Amino acid sequence: MNYTETLNMIHEDALPGHESELEPKPDWEPRYPGSDRLKGKVALITGGDSGIGRAVAALFAREGADIAISYLCEHDDAEKTKQIVEAEGRKAILLPGDLGDKAVCDSIVADTVEKLGRLDILVNNAGEQHPDQDIRDITEEQLKRTFQTNIFAMFFLTQAARPHLKEGSTIINCTSITMYQGSKELLDYSSTKGAITAFTRSLSENLVGEGIRVNAVAPGPIWTPLNPFGGASPEKLKDFGKDTPMGRPGQPNEVAPCFLFLACEDSSYMSGQVLHPNGGTIVNG
Repeated sequence: MNYTETLNMIHEDALPGHESELEPKPDWEPRYPGSDRLKGKVALITGGDSGIGRAVAALFAREGADIAISYLCEHDDAEKTKQIVEAEGRKAILLPGDLGDKAVCDSIVADTVEKLGRLDILVNNAGEQHPDQDIRDITEEQLKRTFQTNIFAMFFLTQAARPHLKEGSTIINCTSITMYQGSKELLDYSSTKGAITAFTRSLSENLVGEGIRVNAVAPGPIWTPLNPFGGASPEKLKDFGKDTPMGRPGQPNEVAPCFLFLACEDSSYMSGQVLHPNGGTIVNG
């Protein structure tokens, strides 16, 4: 099955979608042997069940981190990611729940610290999107829901994690190329990504004096369940990623190394910055 044939699987009620049902399967496998760059660390990864989150979990585990996998309700995908982490010889725990609920965010952080002993790296990766060609089609419910998942959750999780983060800890947020380019059919989603970039820069200023670095990654079109299962219109999905200079969508394991770089000491002199794995598109910022 190719990308176009996946159109037959689209149904928006399935958001955020199951990677186990997606064809072709995204590439999550780390490409290189580990070098203990995260040895002894604990990372909490939201949206860690599939897509970019799974690739980040796999790479972080290979580099020595134990992983808390936060996800909504895709238990089959989450179990697969847990197996991937454990195959690297690391611990993994599964933390289902709706991150739009502050109580859930508080519980997820508390469970991470209780079960894994600490929290060093917070990866705010989870997100949702809904395509609408006319701004009048964006309902109040959808608008609130998108902001709840994409930006409110980052505030809630950071608030809960803050007491556990110490000098040397890192926070990595997932923004998007749509923040820089805009997207005519993702008005609410793009707006949240702009908020995430501003949040990243402001939070960096707030925490850098404490030795806690905050950065972000702004992927371009990446082959994950998010778009095929209702996050993109059939018209856009048909040519997904072909408008990049590289002429194709990226794979999750082409994005995960950006998160690793920002999580480890390799990026010790970087905070408030954004990396752009986007297939060669030039953006400012």
